[in-house]
Amino acid sequence: MMVTPPIDTVLAFTLPDRHARGRVVRLGPTLATILSAHGYPPVIERVLAEALVLTALLGATLKDKEGQLTVQAQTKGGAIDLLVCDYRGGEMRGYLRHDPDRLAELPEQPSLFALFGKGYLAVTFDQAVTGERYQGIVPLEGASLADAAESYFAQSEQIPSLVRIGVERRGGAGSGDALIAGGIMIQHLPEGEEGRERLHTRLDHPEWGHVAALGRTVTGGELADPALPLETLVWRLFNEDEVRTLPGVALSRGCRCDPDHVRSVITQMPEEDRLAMADEAGLVHVDCAFCASRFTLEAIGA
Repeated sequence: MMVTPPIDTVLAFTLPDRHARGRVVRLGPTLATILSAHGYPPVIERVLAEALVLTALLGATLKDKEGQLTVQAQTKGGAIDLLVCDYRGGEMRGYLRHDPDRLAELPEQPSLFALFGKGYLAVTFDQAVTGERYQGIVPLEGASLADAAESYFAQSEQIPSLVRIGVERRGGAGSGDALIAGGIMIQHLPEGEEGRERLHTRLDHPEWGHVAALGRTVTGGELADPALPLETLVWRLFNEDEVRTLPGVALSRGCRCDPDHVRSVITQMPEEDRLAMADEAGLVHVDCAFCASRFTLEAIGA
């Protein structure tokens, strides 16, 4: 009996002899659930799928399980005017807002600039335990969000990094037709011993050159192949080296817009503000852009 490899999972691995670490992720049902909240056109679905893969790769680096990672695109002049995804403890959500008329004017495979215009990618790490927040912002340049992510690490973290993302529609036409998205992120680790040059300042270090060259051979089809186990994919890439993997982390859609949370937010607002938000029946309607849910509360005594 053939066993289907787990999907909606992120796997961490290290290459100890090469001073490198990585994450590999694949999204399926979780991606479908997030996308189903809105009737996105195919081009926009792919963009959001890529953004969610990137969010999972970055979010999985958090050591604080209650910490949160947010990826947001700040745009100007493109077909997309808002993109935001976040990750917390394996739970993910994402939302994209676009201009349908402007999108219709673009070619079938628009460039990153056509989609986002003069945009910036903001990556924010919120540490729940310490209360610290760190944010890095880089221009949305290159051919893909993966390119922008590499620029983020080069500029904000100064760590040599390789990011690859693949999105494919699997199952053919019909009810089984669904997007599968996968990605891999590999980084060179600094040695950091006192008195020695830090590895992450040397993009031409031979160890990183070896790892990056192998990492670049991965294809989008492999990353998005639900029949290819993540462990096997990593072994294929780095079978010449020692590879250590950690237990995979399950991913799921986790929107935090439950009625109790919405009520607590509304009740903390001044009464005059609640009345200003209310309709003629004295009801306040709150819409969640992430999951398209609507909550209705009374303005007084909410």
